[in-house]
Amino acid sequence: MESSTFPSSGSTTSQLGRAAIEDPLNLFFLHHSDSPGLVLVSQQLTGDNYTSCSRAMMIALSVKNKLGFIDGSILRPDGTDVNFLNSWIRNNNIVISWILNSVSKEISVSVLFSDSAFKIWIDLEDRFQQSNGPRIFQLHQELVNHVQNQQSVGVYFTRLKALWEELNNF
Repeated sequence: MESSTFPSSGSTTSQLGRAAIEDPLNLFFLHHSDSPGLVLVSQQLTGDNYTSCSRAMMIALSVKNKLGFIDGSILRPDGTDVNFLNSWIRNNNIVISWILNSVSKEISVSVLFSDSAFKIWIDLEDRFQQSNGPRIFQLHQELVNHVQNQQSVGVYFTRLKALWEELNNF
């Protein structure tokens, strides 16, 4: 990667490390509004809405330039550069807090003590991204029985499209 994205592994000066994390293109850049209490998605993960919640979270983390913390491309460094390690820990913890804010309390309890956002993401994916036969059947039934009634065309089509998209994800 470019030197502007990651601090060089031989860098030990705090000035160079500070300049790197103050660069908005740097993966370790945190905006002053990026607090641990930030809620990135409007709907909490409850288990049965994994597909839509995970997609919303991936979009939000992509905007924040933090997608690598959950897709495994930014793993904990094992080098001796303390600034680099501290930046990784700080960013990993902020992503963990955003994930915890985006899941129900029952789910957050089960992932609270994980030490990396990547491990939490994989755990949630393993639990909830299963092909769900009953849900697929239910979606088919909802599609077959979906009628416009008194809804506007926009509302009717929006619900229909949401059903198609969810079925397509399975």
